[in-house]
This record gives sequence, structure tokens and C-alpha cells, in this order.
Amino acid sequence: MPTIRLTRQRLLALLMLGVVLLMALGALSIPGNTTTTLVFDQRGLALTFPTQASVLVVALLVFVFSAVALRQPLADLYAKPKRGMNWAALGLGVGAALLVPTILILAAQGGSTNFTSLIAESFRLATPIAIGAMAGIWSERSGVVNIAIEGMMLTGACIGFTVMYTLRTSIPPDSFWAAQTVGVLAAILAGGAAALLHAWLSITFATDQIVSGTVINILALGITSFIRREVLASTEASLSTLPTLPLPILSELPVVGSAFFSNKPIFYLMFVVIIGTHIALFYTRWGLRVRAVGEHPSAADTVGINVNRVRWISVILSGMIAGLAGAWLSIEATGSFNDGMTSGVGFIALAAMIFGKWMPFGAFGGALLFGFSSALGSRFQIVGVPIPYQFLQMVPYILTLVVLAGLVGRATPPKAIGTPYKKE
Repeated sequence: MPTIRLTRQRLLALLMLGVVLLMALGALSIPGNTTTTLVFDQRGLALTFPTQASVLVVALLVFVFSAVALRQPLADLYAKPKRGMNWAALGLGVGAALLVPTILILAAQGGSTNFTSLIAESFRLATPIAIGAMAGIWSERSGVVNIAIEGMMLTGACIGFTVMYTLRTSIPPDSFWAAQTVGVLAAILAGGAAALLHAWLSITFATDQIVSGTVINILALGITSFIRREVLASTEASLSTLPTLPLPILSELPVVGSAFFSNKPIFYLMFVVIIGTHIALFYTRWGLRVRAVGEHPSAADTVGINVNRVRWISVILSGMIAGLAGAWLSIEATGSFNDGMTSGVGFIALAAMIFGKWMPFGAFGGALLFGFSSALGSRFQIVGVPIPYQFLQMVPYILTLVVLAGLVGRATPPKAIGTPYKKE
């Protein structure tokens, strides 16, 4: 008799069943006349929902979707996969989408909360993760493991802010944007310099790439701490962040205008980097070469591709992109620099890259997941959910462990990743 196999789809269905059960129990303890208002626009667009009824209806729908996914016939587990729509997976996706506003309705019971701003904050917090994931894709698609993204981001954040801080007295206040621009460029170059060291160690000297990345991360912590203490003089050194640049016409759109099209420069650059990475990797000759040396370097060498040169360029480009992510942290988001301010964002970016199976848009989806978890934790604190904030802050890192454990799907890296290439 065949045994029931616990597939990832079924694991997700069980997880969603547990979530809706807890939501239903919470809803039953709420008075029936309690309402929650979801605000969608600063101009006053809002919808009011009966809290208990809304939660119970969505819980019932998600229960049905999850039950369908769990009740997959045993014969299907052993049959050859067929092309077409996976309706069970689609149902789980719809259920997950319904859970997002429903959790907010339950959390803000009796009050109101801005749903659009939560989504906008998710995109904003996903910015350094998504850019860092693109950095990882460029390096690892060429066959070089890059766990040094954290150190490259930290180096970029420090050098970029330090350059901007140094130029503050020599530039008129009304032209301070020039110092900010130079700071961003310096951050990009600093990330590239850190990547240069990684390429030198891991490609030229064939050092273990994990060890090389770890060394760069530790080195970045020490150097940036020294620079902050010696150059910035105090932890209170702070400057204005990059200005908001509303996009003409688009920023005037209802609901999405102020949330998504009235943002800062590096936020917009995130989409340029993601789309540019996708086009460059899959629609250009250079991208084909990068993927070739990551999958089968000896075959690429046979047709005349200089494997190590392609890897050198890819790793340096990876570092420059990571430096841009660092500039977001210090120049666009906070206007300051603190020791270790990346706080593991580089490692979360690697998890997003694995979540997306080394594909740009998939990695962006993973970054959004991590950004949403961070934004939701902050929103829970604002609306007064009685959960210790320390547990809410753990959510992105728990998701990182889940992704790295492979529970979201099988992720197969480039075949030659981590293997130095020596021309025979």
C-alpha cells in the first residue's frame, strides 16, 4: 500500500490551516459588532469591514483551499506530471493573498489601518534585499559563491556616507544633492573594491570561496568601525537623506500614486537593476557567457570564452550592485552610518536569491516576502497586537531559515558554482 508523501504543497496547506485556525479562534473572541477600517488612499478612500464575519469567511475559504491541496489523490503523487494549471496550488495562492488584508483586519480590530502604506513599506524595505539578491545572481551565475554581499553592502554604506559627510562643508546647502550623488557613486565603487578582493582571492588564487567571503565580511566590520570612529567623529553624525522624486502624472494616481510613484532615487533604481539584470543575463551575448561559465566552464573555454575574465567582471559587477544597496541604507533610508548597520540584510538577500532560484524576478518576489514580513511586524506594533516585538523582529530571519532549508521548493544552483577553474 503506498504511503502518503508529505509534499511541499501539503506542508504549505497544513501551515495555512494552522494560521486560519488561530485566526478563527481569535475572531470568535471578538464582539460581533466590532468593525475595522482599511484605508487605501490619503484622499480618504477606505472600506469598513465587520471584523468577526470577515475573518471567519476568509478562514472558511482558506480552509477549503487547503483541504483541496491536502486531498490530492495518491495516484497523482506517482503519476508523471502533466502540463496545465495546478488548481490546488492556485487555490493556495489565492488563500495566501486573502490572508494578508484579513490579518490586518484582525490585528486592527475596532480601529483603522492603512493597507496601501503597508504594501508600500514592504516594497521600500525590500529595496536593499532585492538589490543585494541581484548582486548575488551576477556572481553566482558565473560560478563564484558570494556570501560577502553583507560586507560589500556595509563597505558601500560606510564609504558612501563618509564621502557625503566629508563634502558637506564644501557644497552650498541648496546643492547638497551633488554631495549625495557623489556619495552614492562612492558607495558603488567601494562595493566594487571589496568585490575586487573577493575575485582576487577566489578566482586568481583559488581560495575557498566561502572562506574568502567570510574574511571580507569580518574585514568590512573592522574597517567601517574604524572609519566611523576616526572620520565621522561621533555616532550622531547625520545628514539629510536623498530627496523624494515624484514621477510626473503617475504620482497623482489614486491609491498607488503617493505610495509607489513618489519615492526616492535608489528605490526606482531597484527596478532598473532587476529588469537590467534579467535582460542582460537572458537576452545578451554577455549574459549567455556568464551563464555558460557558471554551468560548464570547460565547454565555455573550448569555444574561446575566457572563463576567469568573465568571472572577474561578474564578481566586480556584483560588488558594485551590493554597494548601491549599501547606499540605500546610509544615504537614502537613514542619512547616517552606524556600526554593522546592514544587520544581516546581505544574508537575507542571499536567501531571496535562493528562493527565486537564481532568477531576477523570482529573487525580487523573495525580497518582497521578507520586506512584507518586516513591515507587518512593525504594523503589529503600531496597532498594539499583544505579541512581544522581539518575536516580530525574528520573522524575517525565521523565513530565511525556512528558505535555506528548502521548504519553499527545490533550488538548484549553477553546476560549477564554488569550483575554481584552472585552464589545462
